Amino acid sequence: MALLELFPNYIWNLSVAIAMESGGQIGEIVDMCQPIRDAAASGADAGTPAFMKQWAAMGEKLIELAAEDEARGHAISASNKLERASLYLITAERMQGHGAPGREATYSKARDSFDRSTALGQINRDRVEIALAEGTMPALYTRAPGEGRKPVVVYCNGLDSCKELLYWSRLPEALARRGISTLCVDQPGSGEALRLQGLPVDPHSERWAARAVDWLESQPDVDPARIGMTGISLGGHFAPRAVAYEPRFASGAVWGANHNWREVQDKRLMREGENPVPHYWAHVMWAFGANDMDEFLVKSEAMNLNGHVDRIRVPFLVTHGAEDRQISLSYADDLYDQLVNSPRREKVIFTAREGGVEHVGADNMAYGRDCIADWFAETLGGNTGST
Repeated sequence: MALLELFPNYIWNLSVAIAMESGGQIGEIVDMCQPIRDAAASGADAGTPAFMKQWAAMGEKLIELAAEDEARGHAISASNKLERASLYLITAERMQGHGAPGREATYSKARDSFDRSTALGQINRDRVEIALAEGTMPALYTRAPGEGRKPVVVYCNGLDSCKELLYWSRLPEALARRGISTLCVDQPGSGEALRLQGLPVDPHSERWAARAVDWLESQPDVDPARIGMTGISLGGHFAPRAVAYEPRFASGAVWGANHNWREVQDKRLMREGENPVPHYWAHVMWAFGANDMDEFLVKSEAMNLNGHVDRIRVPFLVTHGAEDRQISLSYADDLYDQLVNSPRREKVIFTAREGGVEHVGADNMAYGRDCIADWFAETLGGNTGST
């Protein structure tokens, strides 16, 4: 496997890999991880308070250093440090169980650092709020350069990610270089929508995705005929479902197929496959608004794409890592095989030859990022860089 394995369990190593792929500095990561290597030996769940302590401390130090930069008038340097502070704080928060001490305060500090980084660095991402039937869907809007109406991609979370991590995957940057804007959303059950508004997962993703399209159609820089949709990890359910039932999407893609996530739960109950976060069952019950396991399993019944994706009548790309330890490669085959009415369907499996073999490319996101960005450049009329 290509995943950096500093700890004796997959979940902690996954968090480190995501942080590295999201812009973390290797020296800072080593400094945070060395003191807690023994804490990881007792299991993915037990040592998470120690993880929080070390990663949050690094975030606090970077906030202090950023303040010193800002006092000297070095706004860009301050922005860079605040960006990493936000990343480390989000990583610390993501590893905690629902209701863990310090989780809410850590998340608040992460969001504040992110917003301050945006302002000081004049970063190309505007925070927006999209009205839902209940509450709002916070989002980050990254604009493609140049005049006129541009194509745009709605980019949604998985089970345990947030819009900031979507931005740090650098897909919005890759799309902008190809003349395509990006809307990274905290859909119900993720990010701010879950943490600050208590909005649970809605398996019928077309409902909130349609609100994103409504908002985009109201923007003067968006071409409403060229709106695409993608999702990462559990977004491999949300994106196909939305494209199947929202006819205004012109193209779709998944960064990791998640064709039958309800079935995945049965496998995890039998300890088949790795979990994405510590305190897994408590997390999914929180995300789905379930009071107990029985209620969660009932709510998750709708997380199954069988019988739905034959409605997709636009180009659609399926990507998956060949050595994904969370979600079976067979789900990529299921999704691709059922795209029978797509006028252009493609399946790309990332192997050891190029990298990106782990779940959603946690070992190397470069290949998935470029592949998906090129796909939308081709299918939405962006710029592929060809002469």
